[in-house]
Amino acid sequence: MMDRKYNEIEILLVEDNKNDAELIMRTLSKINLANNLIHVKDGAEALDFLFAREKYAGREIKKTPRMILLDIKMPRIDGIEVLRQIREHESTKFIPVVIMTSSKEEQDIVRSYELGVNSFVVKPVDFREFAKAVSELGMYWVLINQPPSHTLV
Repeated sequence: MMDRKYNEIEILLVEDNKNDAELIMRTLSKINLANNLIHVKDGAEALDFLFAREKYAGREIKKTPRMILLDIKMPRIDGIEVLRQIREHESTKFIPVVIMTSSKEEQDIVRSYELGVNSFVVKPVDFREFAKAVSELGMYWVLINQPPSHTLV
């Protein structure tokens, strides 16, 4: 039986940079949004989680995260491809996806919005600004935003 924690996820963090992931998790923990967070290190693992494959095969696929924080530049499968697959599937297409990346490349921004990203945020270099951005994103997308009911999907 799959661990039930995988079926109660509010935030899926897809981040290959260990330091950025740690800062994001610590910041969300301070505002009590890290209890139901799972961190995966690349796009392939994110897709396995979302579509209940490989080590997540027993996870109930209808239990989707309330929000996905997604980096773009990652090994194996990049964030743009992850976003494309998320938007293609009925079970995941309405999950709010926020890209948080150090990339300021216009082509990444344009492609992300073409694929239906909800927000594109360039990671601030300053530690305090980065923590503030993460906190505000978490508060908005998990506590304030009203997603469609899963029963309609």
